[in-house]
Amino acid sequence: MKNYMFIFCLLCATVLFAQSEEVQVRETLNRYLHGSSYSYPDLITSAFYEEAPLFLSKEDQEIYLFSPKKYADLFEKRERGAFNGRYTKILDVDISNDIATAKAEIHIAKRNMRLIDIFLLKRLSGEWKIISKAATLMPE
Repeated sequence: MKNYMFIFCLLCATVLFAQSEEVQVRETLNRYLHGSSYSYPDLITSAFYEEAPLFLSKEDQEIYLFSPKKYADLFEKRERGAFNGRYTKILDVDISNDIATAKAEIHIAKRNMRLIDIFLLKRLSGEWKIISKAATLMPE
């Protein structure tokens, strides 16, 4: 009976650890998503590894590369805390040890745009950071 109890406790601890990791990944993603929806450049950059490449979507360019700082600067002159029309939703999170992938949807109704972002994250010094992001503009 003791062996079953030990195995049960071990399984519970594993599940709780995995849930905790997913919560932390989602918190990192939400810093970026909230920062970009409410124009908080510091919140945006805090979610990223400083040298993370961001591959964005732009009609006339196949690859549109930004750094987290350059991307956050796009929100610098906007009113902090005012919703700017970017509706966001995390669609998926998949964690494997100290790396994770995630997918989010961004909808900007007034510009009739829907984007899908794919993220690569890594736990660095105990904290989850986005180490790469790619975005695509979805067809109407």
